[in-house]
Amino acid sequence: MNDNIWAYHLTVAHFEDRDLTGYKVEALDGTIGKVDKHSYETGASWIVVDTGPWIFGREVLLPAGTITRVDTTEEKVYVDRTREQIKDAPDFVRDKHLGDPDYHQAVGGYWGDTVRRQY
Repeated sequence: MNDNIWAYHLTVAHFEDRDLTGYKVEALDGTIGKVDKHSYETGASWIVVDTGPWIFGREVLLPAGTITRVDTTEEKVYVDRTREQIKDAPDFVRDKHLGDPDYHQAVGGYWGDTVRRQY
């Protein structure tokens, strides 16, 4: 388990030089969208997922610690959360929330408090 929700797991960290934009994002129970943007900032890494029509085109910020695996052949990013948990995540509005420390803290609290379910 990863103690810092904003840091990549050691098994995922070696992808830091790869552009994940456009990769499909797989939750524990199915596809949730595609990576629209990502960050590899030390201790503050994340991906923005464009959920497309699945939840009405919302964007959601997922901390790097939710990522369990990156498949470069299939171009998929796997996260350890359910579609429902992602659907219930705080809204992400790029112009308003990117770089906002209060939003960053709120998102970290949400993801740090959600239970990791294994299926």
